[in-house]
Amino acid sequence: MQRLRELKQLGAAHLVYPGCTHSRFEHSVGTFHVVGRIMDQLAHRGVLVEQYRQAVAIAALVHDIAFVPYGHFVEDVLCFLPKHDGAALLSALDRPEFVSILGHSLHGQVIDVLEHRAPAWTRAVIASTIDGDMLDYLRRDAFYAGLRQNYDERIFRYLTVHEGGLAVETERAGLPRPDAVSELVNLLRLRYYLMERVYYHHAKLSAETMLGYALAKAVEAGLPTEALRTMSDHEFILSLKDYAGAPWVEAVRKRRLFKRAYVISSRSTEWGERVAWSEAFARPQCKRRAEDALAPLGEALICCLPPTLMKRAAVALTAGTDLAGHSPLDVKALETSYEELWRLYVFAPLEQCQAVKAAATKYFDRPSEYERGRKVATI
Repeated sequence: MQRLRELKQLGAAHLVYPGCTHSRFEHSVGTFHVVGRIMDQLAHRGVLVEQYRQAVAIAALVHDIAFVPYGHFVEDVLCFLPKHDGAALLSALDRPEFVSILGHSLHGQVIDVLEHRAPAWTRAVIASTIDGDMLDYLRRDAFYAGLRQNYDERIFRYLTVHEGGLAVETERAGLPRPDAVSELVNLLRLRYYLMERVYYHHAKLSAETMLGYALAKAVEAGLPTEALRTMSDHEFILSLKDYAGAPWVEAVRKRRLFKRAYVISSRSTEWGERVAWSEAFARPQCKRRAEDALAPLGEALICCLPPTLMKRAAVALTAGTDLAGHSPLDVKALETSYEELWRLYVFAPLEQCQAVKAAATKYFDRPSEYERGRKVATI
C-alpha cells in the first residue's frame, strides 16, 4: 500500500497540468471512502450490507495495489502487462503478509468479492461503469488538473441493488426519474471531458511514448516486466536508465518532448482498421519495424490509442432498458464523441517532423490531419 504513495495517479499528466502530482495512494483511500458512502446508501435502501461491509471496504482500498508506474499506458497502449485488477491483484493479495494482517477469514471474504463469488453488487460498487473507483477519480483528477468539472452529490441517492447487481434507480413509484438519467449522462460526459483534455492529451502521450520506447529497450536488455509490479515511479526511471540508457529518460525529465509529426483520427479510418492498427502496434517488434521505416536516419515513435467505446450498456437501470432508451440524443452524441477520441500519432524531434511526416504519409497511404502551425482538422 505504501508503494502507491510513490506512483503518480496520472502518469506524465503533470508535464501538461503541473498540479497532477497526486498519487495512487490518495485515489485508493478516496475509493475506500466513496465505496463506504455507497454502502451506506444501499443500507438505507434495506440492502443487507453489514456482512460484506468490511470485505468490500478492504477490496476497495487495495484495488490498485498491483498498479505499475505509468500503468494505464503500459497496460492499455503498450500492452506490456495484463490488467492490474485481474490475476496480478489476486496474486499480490495472496502474499503471506496480507493473510497475516487480515486473518484467514476476512482475507477469504475479500478474495470472494474480487473473484465474483460474493453477491454481484459487492464487486460492482468497486468496479463497474458507475462505481466508487470512477466517482473518486473523476472528481480528484479534475480538481488537480485545475478543471472546473464536477458531478452532483445526488448520484449516491440514485444507487440501489436491482436483480442482484448495482443499478441506478431511473424510476420510482411507476414514474420516470429524468434527474437520475441526466446525472448519469453528466457523469459519462465528465469522463469524456477528462479523457479528451487530460488522459489523451498529446503532450502527455508523447512523454509516455518516449518512456515506453525506453521500456521496450530495457525489456530487450533483460528487465523483467513483472518487476514493475513492485516499483515506484522513481525506481522505474532508474531501471530504464540502467537498462536502456539515460537520453530518452532525461529528455522526458527535462520536458524536451517529441512533437506531433503525423496524426490520423477516426475521421479517416474505419473501426476495423483502428482495431487492427491498435493490435499490430501493441506488438513491440511490429511497432519497431514501422518506426524504423518512418525514420531510418532519425527518430520516430508511434502511439496508437486503443479504440474507445463508452460502454453505456454496462449501466444497469431499474427501468429495464438501457440509457439510450431514456436519453437517446445525448447518449448518441456521447457515443460518437468517445469513438472520435481515437488517434494514431507519430512523434518526432521538432527538426525531423517534416521528413517523418512525408514518410508516414507514404507508409499509411493517407495525409496527416495535422500540420505544424495550422490545423487541417480539429485534433
